Parts: sequence; C-alpha cells; structure tokens
Amino acid sequence: MTLRLENVGREVNGVTYLADIDLELTPGSVYVLLGPTLSGKTSLMRIMAGLDRPNTGRVLVDGRDVTGTSVRKRGIAMVYQQFINYPSFTVYDNIASPLRRAGLPKAEVDEKVRGAAATLRIDALLDRLPGQLSGGQQQRTALARALVKDANLLLLDEPLVNLDYKLREELREELLEIFATRHATVIYATTEPVEALMIGGQTVVLHEGRVLQAGPTVELYHMPASVRVGQTFSDPPMNLIDGTVRNGEAILGENLRIPPGDQLASLGDGPYRFGVRANHLFLNRQSPADVEFSAVVELAEISGSETFLHVTFAGAAWVAQEEGVHGLALGTQLPLYLNPRNLFAFGMDNRLAAAPARRPSPMAAQ
Repeated sequence: MTLRLENVGREVNGVTYLADIDLELTPGSVYVLLGPTLSGKTSLMRIMAGLDRPNTGRVLVDGRDVTGTSVRKRGIAMVYQQFINYPSFTVYDNIASPLRRAGLPKAEVDEKVRGAAATLRIDALLDRLPGQLSGGQQQRTALARALVKDANLLLLDEPLVNLDYKLREELREELLEIFATRHATVIYATTEPVEALMIGGQTVVLHEGRVLQAGPTVELYHMPASVRVGQTFSDPPMNLIDGTVRNGEAILGENLRIPPGDQLASLGDGPYRFGVRANHLFLNRQSPADVEFSAVVELAEISGSETFLHVTFAGAAWVAQEEGVHGLALGTQLPLYLNPRNLFAFGMDNRLAAAPARRPSPMAAQ
C-alpha cells in the first residue's frame, strides 16, 4: 500500500497543528516520525489513520483519495503510548476483538490470537485481565491486538515511552524483528534520536507541524539540513556557538581557533554557527588534532554510567557527555577537547554549510 499526503494541513480553533505536509510512504518500509512534543507527530498519524480529517490537502492510498474515508474502512492498526485495552476483557478477548468484529471464523480467530500472543511472548497470559498485568504486558497486549489484524498500515505513537528502560530496550528489539517479517508500512513516532537510529529506515523530522527534512535515517543524522534538524537529531541537543571563518581558519566564540582542514576547508570567509554533539566533547585529549578550550561547570548530571557536564563556554551553554561518573563542583574551570573533524557549520540562514565526514556507523558515533 502506497500512502501519499498532498499539501495536508490541519488547524483547530485557529491553532496550526500541521502545515503543507507532502509525503509519500512506500509499501513494506519503516518510517520514523521524529520531533519534540507538540511537533505534530500524533496529529499526522491521526490523519493517516482516518481519525481526523485535514482542513487542506488530500490523503491517497494507492492513488485513491481516502481523505473522507472513516478509520473503520481503512486497513490500519494503531498503538498509542498509553496502555489501551478493554479492562473487562481477558488478554485473549482483547487480541481477538478486531477479528471478531471482522466476522472471521472462530478457528481462524483462535489461530491468529495464539500466534500473535506467542510473537509478543504473552501466550501464558491469555486468561488474565489487563488489571492483572504489568505495564509491559499491557503494552504487549495492545501491540498483539494491532498486529493480529495484518493491517497494511501500522501506526505506533511512542509505544514504549511509558515503560521503564529495561522493558523499552527488550520490546524495541522484538518490534524490530516483527517489522522485518511483515509487509505492512510501519510509522513509528518518537522524541528520541537514539531510538530513531536504532529503528533505522526512513525518518521524517517534524517541528511545529512542518516537515523539516525527510530521508534515510542515517543520512539525516550525518547531514542535518538545518540547525533545527541538527538540534532535533541530537540528544542532548547539539551544542552551538557563533563564529567566523577567515582565510580558512575558523574562530569559535572570541578566540577558539580551529585550523584549516577537513570539512571546514570549503567554507568561505564570513560568519557561521558552529555545532558539535555532546558525545564529541572530551575531558581528555583523544587525538593530536584535538583543540583544547576552557569551560566553567554549571552542573554535573550523573546518569547511570555517564555524566552530562553542563558548562559555559564563551557565553554559550554547552553539554559534554562523558563515560563514567564525574563529580565536579559548580564553578569548576576545566579543559575540554574537541576534534575539528566533528564540527558542523551552518550559515547565518541556519542551513547546513559543512558536515563531518561520514563515520562507519551512526551508532558507533553515539
């Protein structure tokens, strides 16, 4: 099933939810909708599903206009971030409900229910009620109910966000295996760049109801078209600072000099905004090419086996992501290092001017 959105827009009470959306989604592919809360991900999914109707534009399936077609007449399945199950139905009956509504024979319903339950590893829970399940088990039930329909379009709206870290990792891996074995077009919404990279496929970056960039996920990670995309596709957001290029040399802030070479060599003289991801700043020199600069610690945020150092450099608030636990006091002045090859450069129109050379794997870069 080919799904196409032509100039789709949606406005509610004078507030723009979506504007000028043009997308074509091909059969059997996986697409990630990436953007912060209120960027338009759920609004776009609801229009794809037929739950809402756009104020402008058309939705076409295999060339047929389905803009006004109700959700019940479309071959879609949708999973929300909340655990939505019928509380008085057993797990078996929850999964079976769409098949029974479709009038399938009892034997076929039973076969499909047990198959979906086995795939999601809840086949031992079929007689339980949702209230007797953990959060992860409830979301597996909701997923099984969606998968059992064999829909042409599978929409997942941040389905793992309410699960703890361990459950999220486990279920994400299982979902990737499921996606690989199905022929449905999969749309997966998330706010997390790392999750987008793990899922792969194609990514559509959204902000304030508009598509900023769309294409292969790895390409967007390495070549964000604008400052906004670079910020969205980095967690923490990409560190930025204004600077200039003179005779091939980049000057970040007032006096951090970056020698000519690598991707910056092609830049003409003038002002730029330079960016570097948090995981490309280091407390210790990693390479002879690293450039040292001094920053002041504002906060050391310890998260598991990593520390996020919030620092101030030349008036800019930056974050350095370091492995290990680093308990640095507020106001500590410390040296940090960056390699020029990791710098992005954006023009004063905020469009990408230069990007680091491609790495073998984006996950390795994380």
